[in-house]
Amino acid sequence: MKILVVEDEKQLLDSVISYLQKEGFICEEALSFSAAADKLAIYDYDIVMIDITLPDGNGLDLLQIMKKEHSDTGILIVSAKNSLDDKLKGLDLGADDYITKPFKKYSPE
Repeated sequence: MKILVVEDEKQLLDSVISYLQKEGFICEEALSFSAAADKLAIYDYDIVMIDITLPDGNGLDLLQIMKKEHSDTGILIVSAKNSLDDKLKGLDLGADDYITKPFKKYSPE
């Protein structure tokens, strides 16, 4: 499974990718809206994890582009925006789920 992680917080991006790669996923990263748009124009992904607040654009705009051009790609919004309006808007635009940051790393006991 190939995953694109779109996140502007480099430390969080590295942590998420490291975890997913240990679980056997193929991961690519994008630190900005434009980097994500460029990758989506060239490659197909099974899942895209999108942050809403990006330095050069809005993740919800990226979601709309994806739904038009890659309608079968799973979309997970991972954002610090925790308002009900933001969640509903993301889900209404076609996201499969919405997770708020910060979140704790799962560690089985």
